[in-house]
Amino acid sequence: MNFDLNFIDILYIFKIFMKIIIFLLLLFTIIVAILISRSAQGAIAWLISLITFPYLSIPIFWILSCPKFGGYIIKKNFYKEKLIKKINLYYLNHLKSNTNVNVKLVEKLANLPLTKANAAKLLINGYISFKSMFNGIKRAKKYILIQFFIIKNDKVGQTLKNMLISSVKKGVKVFFIYDQIGSHKLSFKFIKELRKAGINIFNFGSCNGWKNILNINFCNHRKLVIIDGKEGWTGGLNIGIEYLGRNKKLGYWRDTHLHIIGPSVLCLQEIFLEDWFWTTGKKLKNLNWKPIISKFKNQNIIMVPTGPIYNINNASLLIQNAINLAKKKFWITSPYFLPDQSVIDSLKLAALRGVDVKIIIPERTDQLLVYLSTFSFLSDLIKSGVKIYKYIKGFLHQKVMLIDDHTASVGTMNLDNRSFRLNFEITAYIIDSEFAKDVNYMLKQDLLSCRLIRLNEINCRSLIKKLISRAAFLASPIL
Repeated sequence: MNFDLNFIDILYIFKIFMKIIIFLLLLFTIIVAILISRSAQGAIAWLISLITFPYLSIPIFWILSCPKFGGYIIKKNFYKEKLIKKINLYYLNHLKSNTNVNVKLVEKLANLPLTKANAAKLLINGYISFKSMFNGIKRAKKYILIQFFIIKNDKVGQTLKNMLISSVKKGVKVFFIYDQIGSHKLSFKFIKELRKAGINIFNFGSCNGWKNILNINFCNHRKLVIIDGKEGWTGGLNIGIEYLGRNKKLGYWRDTHLHIIGPSVLCLQEIFLEDWFWTTGKKLKNLNWKPIISKFKNQNIIMVPTGPIYNINNASLLIQNAINLAKKKFWITSPYFLPDQSVIDSLKLAALRGVDVKIIIPERTDQLLVYLSTFSFLSDLIKSGVKIYKYIKGFLHQKVMLIDDHTASVGTMNLDNRSFRLNFEITAYIIDSEFAKDVNYMLKQDLLSCRLIRLNEINCRSLIKKLISRAAFLASPIL
C-alpha cells in the first residue's frame, strides 16, 4: 500500500484535526461557562455567544470569565486584628435594639464594625470636593494614603501631583495606588516624576503574578484619601477635569463625595492597607491607629468594602437589605443602572408595599451598552410603582442611597454587573437622621433638574430600539 501524502492531503488532515480540537475546546468551554458563570443570565449569554461566534467568543471567555479574584483572599486581615484592638469598644457598641436598622447584618456584609462619634460632610460637586481633599493633603503631618480608579494627567492631576511632591518635601510619606485599567492613559512620565520625588506609587495590578493572569477583567474602583489616620474622603470622584464639568460631551458633572472625621477613618485605612498588601506584598508600619473622636457630631458609620474576593455577593446583598429596610422612602442614584434580578425584584416589592421608590439616572451617558440595556426592564419597574427620573442638567455620576429618615450612603458602587461582581468598591453606610436629612435635601434639589420617565415613553420605542436594548441586556453579564 502507498502511504505517500502530498501537501494537499496533509493540509486536509490538519484542517480536520484542528476542527476536532476546536470542537473539544468549545465543548469544554461551554461546560466551564455553565459551571462558573456568576448568574443564570450570564450563563445563557455566554452559551449564545460561544455557539454563535465560537472563534471570537472562546478567547474572550477565558479572558473575561474568571468568577473570583484569585490570590487576594489569602492576603487579607493582617490589619483587622490591630484595628479591632485599637478602636475603643465604646465606639463599637451596637445601636439600641429598637432601631429598624439591621446593623449586625451590614457589619457581617462589611466584615468591619460600626463606629460611633463620626462626622461626615457631603461634598456635592467637583470644586468643593477637590478643595476639601487638597486642603486635607496640606494638613498632613506624617502620611497620606491615596487611591483612585482614574488618574488623568490634566490640570487636576497636575495639581494633585504637585501637592503630593510638596508634602514629601515636608517629610510626609505618601502611599499611592491607582488602577491600571481605569488609568490606562496615564503617562509613565507622570508616574516617574512622583517616584523620583519619593512617592510610593503602584498600580493595583489585578494580574499580580502569573497565577492570577485570569484576573484581567477585575478592577479596583475605590476612591480613597486618608490623612494621618484622622480624616478621610471617599465617594464618586476620580482625578480629572471632567469632574469639574469640563467634558465637552457630557458637560456639567453632578457628583457627590464625602469628608469623614472619626473612628471610621481607621476602617477606611484598613481597607486601603489590604489593597496595598495585594499590590506590593508589603505591610505599612508606624501608622496611626488611635481613633479621633468628632467633637461636632456623633454619627454611626459602617464602612462596607465589596468586591470579587468575598464568598457572597455582598454588594447586591447590601442594596437588597437597604431596600427591604425602607418603610416610607427609598431613593437611589446611579450613573449606570443595570442591577441583577434580585435587586429589581426588591425594588418592585418595595413600591408595591407603598414605599416611595425613586431612582435617578443620567439622561446623557458615557457607557452606551449599559444605557441601552436599562430600557429593557424599566417598564416593569414603572408598572410596579417605581418612579424613575433622568437627570437632564448634565451627567449624573453620584452613587447615593437614602433609606427613610434614618440612613443614607455615599460610595463608589454603581448599580451594574461590574460593581456587583467584578469591581472592588466601598460604601460609607451612615446611620444618622441628621445626615439622612442632608441627603434628602440634596436629592430633592437634584430632582428639580430631572424629568420623570413615563411608561408610554418606554412602550412607544420602535421595535428596532427594543430589540437592541434587549440584546444589550442579554450581553451585559459577560462584560
